[in-house]
Amino acid sequence: MPLIKAKFMKFELNKSWLVVGFVGYVVLGLLSAKVGFADDRPNILFIYTDDQSHRTVGCYEQSFEWVRTPNIDQLAKQGVRFSHAYIGSWCMPSRATVLTGLHQHGIETMRMEGEYPGSQYDPKHCRFWPSVLRENGYTTAHIGKWHTGTDTGFGRDWDFQIVWNRPGFPANAPNYYDNQLICKNGGKAKLVKGYSTDNYTNWAIDYIKGNERKPDKPWMLWLCYGAVHGPFTPADRHLNSYPDVAVPAPKDIFPPRQGKPDYATKIEFWEANEQGVPVERQVRKQSPVGMKDMPGRSLRDWVRQYHQGVVAIDEGVGRIMKALKESGQDDNTLVIFTSDQGFAWGQHGMKNKVAPYRAAVAAPLIIRPTSAVAGPIAGRVVKHPVSGVDLAPTILAQAKVESHWKMHGHDLRPFFDPNQVIWKRPAMLVHTAKQYGSATDEIPSKGDPELYHGPGIPWYVSYCEGRYKYVRYLVDGEMEELYDVHEDPDELTNLAYKDKYLDLLKKLRKATLKELERTDAGFVKTIPAVGVK
Repeated sequence: MPLIKAKFMKFELNKSWLVVGFVGYVVLGLLSAKVGFADDRPNILFIYTDDQSHRTVGCYEQSFEWVRTPNIDQLAKQGVRFSHAYIGSWCMPSRATVLTGLHQHGIETMRMEGEYPGSQYDPKHCRFWPSVLRENGYTTAHIGKWHTGTDTGFGRDWDFQIVWNRPGFPANAPNYYDNQLICKNGGKAKLVKGYSTDNYTNWAIDYIKGNERKPDKPWMLWLCYGAVHGPFTPADRHLNSYPDVAVPAPKDIFPPRQGKPDYATKIEFWEANEQGVPVERQVRKQSPVGMKDMPGRSLRDWVRQYHQGVVAIDEGVGRIMKALKESGQDDNTLVIFTSDQGFAWGQHGMKNKVAPYRAAVAAPLIIRPTSAVAGPIAGRVVKHPVSGVDLAPTILAQAKVESHWKMHGHDLRPFFDPNQVIWKRPAMLVHTAKQYGSATDEIPSKGDPELYHGPGIPWYVSYCEGRYKYVRYLVDGEMEELYDVHEDPDELTNLAYKDKYLDLLKKLRKATLKELERTDAGFVKTIPAVGVK
């Protein structure tokens, strides 16, 4: 392991059942004094990027040796880094999950409607937790991308908002990096030029410094960068970043792929050119917004450009953390850094997200508590898998606020405790394409387009327990998948049909159904039969 990676791994919690602590839980009340506030609860800075794989962050072991993200890495040095975080499967459901604390099947009234990415929800039946913070003394803000209904929630969920509302303005939805229609505090949309990552950072700094909020309340800011979503456009100043990088081809970039379900064996975004270098194929006549196929372009060039887009995010994190320190708020601000999901570049032949593989959906997740807590746990690396539904209960618990509805996730604060106790929570990711809530009770038939999203990826449930990941596709007769993610981080060897793992397979199969029942998944009653050996 290169030294540049090893130096971030101060200590790991890497047993099958992770050991963390509850003793000293009172510390998590965040006793540090808050400068300039009567309320001593922490500020909450929630930085949320788009399509950013954990592999793009230097302190993650899976990143290339040439990756440099010093400011994000600094957060990991000060707090807790989660190595297996599954926040969502794609943009919209991931955000809906983060805002509700519910898996996709529990989010009522959320729906795709109208021209893509048009969507709607009924706020009476689909509440977002920032409204609960507002009711309990916090001032709340949202800056950046919105992809969850045309109603962005200003005045109900947010006291302050500068928003790029993609569902509200579909014609402007491809403009991830410039010329965005921006609405401020519910006002009329105005065209704003400039590199979006920098714009969002500037607006966030103004908010942190108190220029856009009341100074007598703790605050929560959800900062949603549009980077590094397609078309993966770097800032002009970064077009020459990472020169002469090496990008080795993933082992299964080309078929055949043994032990994979039907859709995964058919994915072929890449082919070898005359020199044997992986280059992109023309796969789709109509590509999703921002993800145009460019036949003949090398995997290396794509990966390099993708990573160039992360550099401005890292710079933004650095500038924001500097603003916190200069304003005297750093010690009493909880910082969360994550993404809606990851993105695969060649792994399993893919150029996409959605699929249940770590390469496609695993996101970076770093939580830096306030100074009263961070010191004893600085540099902790957690290998236990966690889910997007865990973020909402964690944030509310930090704010000493109770949820107004039953959430599916679990409070992650025990990971902030330097003492030790057994942690046995599983992590589940449920993908039901474009369907939400009770609309998922009936599983579409095998040929129904509603069953699929992305390049033919069907509904699935991914269940992670300790070092093992189990995947159940909601397609009659489809194979199961089982991976030891510690021994096989690339998820190349499906253990589901090896006799040695039969008992474990049965155990995880039952545990998955139990977790679906716990979270009130209606489709569990009619879940399709699995394929046999």
